[in-house]
Amino acid sequence: MGQRFLAVTAVLVAVGCAGCQSEGSSLASSTTAAVAASSAADPTVIAEDLEVPWGIAFLPDGTALIAERDSGKIRRLQANGEVSDIGDVPGVVARGESGLLGLAVSPTYVTDQTIYAYLTTADDNRVVALRFDETGLGAPDPILTGIPAAAIHDGGRIVFGPDGALYAATGEAGDKPLAQDLSSLGGKILRINADGSIPADNPFPGSPVWSLGHRNVQGLAWDDAGRLWATEFGANTWDEINLIEPGNNYGWPYAEGIAGIDGFTDPAIQWPTSEASPSGVAFVDGSLWVAALRGERLWQIPVGADGSLGEPQSLFEGEYGRLRTAVATPDGALWFSTSNRDGRGTPAETDDRILEIRPAR
Repeated sequence: MGQRFLAVTAVLVAVGCAGCQSEGSSLASSTTAAVAASSAADPTVIAEDLEVPWGIAFLPDGTALIAERDSGKIRRLQANGEVSDIGDVPGVVARGESGLLGLAVSPTYVTDQTIYAYLTTADDNRVVALRFDETGLGAPDPILTGIPAAAIHDGGRIVFGPDGALYAATGEAGDKPLAQDLSSLGGKILRINADGSIPADNPFPGSPVWSLGHRNVQGLAWDDAGRLWATEFGANTWDEINLIEPGNNYGWPYAEGIAGIDGFTDPAIQWPTSEASPSGVAFVDGSLWVAALRGERLWQIPVGADGSLGEPQSLFEGEYGRLRTAVATPDGALWFSTSNRDGRGTPAETDDRILEIRPAR
């Protein structure tokens, strides 16, 4: 089966979340002791008073674009901390976990001034291209449509890979069989060219599907060796980090967590759902950093040169509430965002926020 996995059940105790179908609410705190967070200093607040920041992407000048899930706004964060609106994305329908989700900046932005967004409409989830010429936001040009949409399990992360292709993480919209249906775009990781065409080397000819058998993927990150890692929400027992290989089937809805079923790829790491509900993931300074919603913490997982994963460390447990997005900055820091205004959290006075740490070297 070609699986590589590291079971962490010796560190994490299985705690079910009966009936937990979505991103998880902030229920009880962890039943296991957090690992001491020795690798990062206290975070610095980069921005505050945001409304459910979801996608974060950087322009070539180092300023950040932020997608607000429920408002449908794209906002720009300057180096001096000033936040301004660059425009509303038309057609966004926010309900439950859906709305304006992932953002990506074209690798050739200097010449094409294009950004990309993953959003929910009245009919579907889709990826659109928008022109941003510093004066305003252009009309969305749909490049990938027909991704199943619902109030839950919408996926939403989009990232350009080191190969120049655009990857999109989707959910099965609460319809479990879609994850195994190659004719559906739900419950998949998708790979397309920047213009929406399908790369000739995708594993299923003529299809944007890169991998299948996913429940709800909201995090994608490449390590220094070019390996693709994805976070995935479990149902009642196990959340996952998966090492993604083209054409592989990750088992949902027949497998949740490490199952050892022939034909399915087991996760690299699994957690009890109470410890994680893992959304965004970033690779910085030799580690994967995972933003946890229900788990209300940041996870650090060292990545070995051979792709082996070290023991996860739990950082800032319960200090900032629900965490949504983790992203590497152009200068080597790590940003992570809170998601306390998403209907499942308890907002602090200045939520939602973006915070920064600089991992110890």
